[in-house]
Amino acid sequence: MRKNPWGAVPVMLALFVMFNSACAQNPPMSAVTYLSEERQTEQNTILLNNESQLIPLKNLDSAQVVSVNFSNTYAPQFDSLLNKYTQVRSFNGAAYLGQKTVNDLAQDIKFYNTLVIQLTDIDLNNPQIVNFVKLNRKLKKVVIALFGNGNALAKLNDEPNPIIWNSKVTPISAAYVAQAIFGGVPLSQKLSQTFSPKYVANSGFATLKTRLQYTIPEAASIKAVTLNEIDNIANEAIRQQATPGCVVLIAKDGKVIFNKAYGNHTYTTGEPDKITDIFDLASVTKIAATTMEVMRLNEQGKLNLDSTMGDYLPIARNTNKNSIRVRELMLHQAGLIPFIPFQDRVKPADHSGDSSAVYNTKVADGYFVRKDFYKDYMLPTMLKTALRTRGQYEYSDLSMYFMKEIVETITAEPLNQYVQTEFYNKLGMQTAGFLPRNRFSVSQIIPTEDDNYFRHTLLKGYVHDQGAALAGGVSGHAGLFADANDLAILFQMMLNKGTYGGVQYFKPETVELFTSRQSAVSRRGLGFDRKDSVVTKHYPSELASDQTFGHTGYTGTCVWVDPKYGLVYIFLSNRVHPKVTNKLSDLNVRPRIQDAVYKAIEKGM
Repeated sequence: MRKNPWGAVPVMLALFVMFNSACAQNPPMSAVTYLSEERQTEQNTILLNNESQLIPLKNLDSAQVVSVNFSNTYAPQFDSLLNKYTQVRSFNGAAYLGQKTVNDLAQDIKFYNTLVIQLTDIDLNNPQIVNFVKLNRKLKKVVIALFGNGNALAKLNDEPNPIIWNSKVTPISAAYVAQAIFGGVPLSQKLSQTFSPKYVANSGFATLKTRLQYTIPEAASIKAVTLNEIDNIANEAIRQQATPGCVVLIAKDGKVIFNKAYGNHTYTTGEPDKITDIFDLASVTKIAATTMEVMRLNEQGKLNLDSTMGDYLPIARNTNKNSIRVRELMLHQAGLIPFIPFQDRVKPADHSGDSSAVYNTKVADGYFVRKDFYKDYMLPTMLKTALRTRGQYEYSDLSMYFMKEIVETITAEPLNQYVQTEFYNKLGMQTAGFLPRNRFSVSQIIPTEDDNYFRHTLLKGYVHDQGAALAGGVSGHAGLFADANDLAILFQMMLNKGTYGGVQYFKPETVELFTSRQSAVSRRGLGFDRKDSVVTKHYPSELASDQTFGHTGYTGTCVWVDPKYGLVYIFLSNRVHPKVTNKLSDLNVRPRIQDAVYKAIEKGM
């Protein structure tokens, strides 16, 4: 048996590659060694047969991707990285080489239109595997990830589909090739020698990096050890019961260099937080959903920032909201009251413990509100509220209630459906969306408040915000759920000035317009919050640049993008569990972690 020159290192490194977290604190090898291996992997990875430009994979909203492995030792790492970009189902092809056949395997993957086949030298000596490759050539989009001796290329001389070949079989090569399939890393190398009549010296295709890469901090010129302060702050927050748990993600220069979960779902259960857990984002909804649609419609010329509510909403025309401009709503300068405690206005006849044709809007388990409660009561109530001084800054949830009405009127499509199809699905975001209980198991969703005053149940997968809940879980100001990786994808697109995965979602000038300061009386952009110019406030962070934009969420979340440093910072928690406290803010957990990142950047390599 050939001795593994890596010794025990691959096992440890596999854990990092799979979870993209441990390395920042406990590197399995020196950063110098890791980066050296990664550079060698880049030099040894070659793309062939890409005339159709299938690689990097595109159109993720319609791609049903399956990965099949027969003997690749590092298939778990490979598949784990694939799943950073879109949902990928994994099949162990070796299980079909016994009593079952590869024909059974082909039958089991019939509902997938994109097939990634991991192959090694030994696989191509097996006629069953070779036949499986040939069988699927005309049935699906096929990508072959080939690891090992280049002589195996001769056995694929008649293969028309893209082949990404790396001569090494290591966890780093597995991770690199997986990321190359989706454009997480670029490809530029060519064959140094001829292996077959088709694969001759100097053959090879180049691709660009179009999506996030997943690597170690040192790849972004940050020493991993300098990020240890994040551990200290997160653990302090949990110890002080500011939150049961949290997830932190840092992307620098298009590379996710830190993604770690801390604590547990609750204080009383031992279920640990995972980086794939789904959180209630609260007011991050304002920028991650509503503002995204506003940007798109404005860019398309369908929504004018200087048009009025009355221009779009007939129901507003005979109210004091008629002349309020879209720009005023987006800047929180419309003179609206901050919020309405709708939960205190629900009458016994408005809700029921069981669903029916009369009570058809689910607010939580065992709580259903009457049909059209939002349309018949909530929206008219908001339209009847008195106005304060227009032109002054006063943060108000009502602004985004109204913006939801405006964009839905323009598109004739619900907000949740629009952002799902136009943004999240196309970007490869797997968890982001409203009403997560319709798509995910409860175990994957982080609980928020143990509500004993309104819904009288532990909220798990139902939006914490009471008004958004009474509106059916979809609102312009709250209701969005997601994991950290999905938010990283969305806001890397914003950091990229509107492009991601080779697709332009916004023009650069649209991103600049909405994220730059647009108010003479506040720090705000259009929909986006920004760095406060009052230095003593240290908001959102003492060290953030004045280019920083993002938003916080009431449940204990935040997303901040700093173009000056190429930085995306995400913090997700359920600080409202089991009851609402201000400890997370009192301890300055979110800004302190953000400052720790800037300090690590300043120290550099």
